[in-house]
Amino acid sequence: MSKLPDDLKYAKTHEWAKLEGDTVRVGISDFAQTQLGDVVYVQLPEAGRRVTAGEAVATVESVKTASDIHSPVTGEIVEVNPTLTDQPGSVNEDAYAAWLFRVKADDPGELEQLMDAESYRTTLAD
Repeated sequence: MSKLPDDLKYAKTHEWAKLEGDTVRVGISDFAQTQLGDVVYVQLPEAGRRVTAGEAVATVESVKTASDIHSPVTGEIVEVNPTLTDQPGSVNEDAYAAWLFRVKADDPGELEQLMDAESYRTTLAD
């Protein structure tokens, strides 16, 4: 079973989100990186871009496939992880340390629409 930190929220599309003040740090779950295989490229959004909850804003490409990454909240991209440009495989090493982007959330309460670790674990077992 994939590791699932209890302090994160999870989307059905396999992103994780962590509220940090008024920003939300976003990445892909360990389950997602396992399903993708070796990540070879990450296309990140531009800082300053306005996004809506559920919008595809980034892409993770592996040797098998490419997968869209969705923003869990509406707001503004305030930071992207520069490490992923040169080291996209760091997502495979630790999916929770290799975050993709941060969003300044218009309404952090949108995170309540996401699953906690136990609910996400249940969906993976189905």
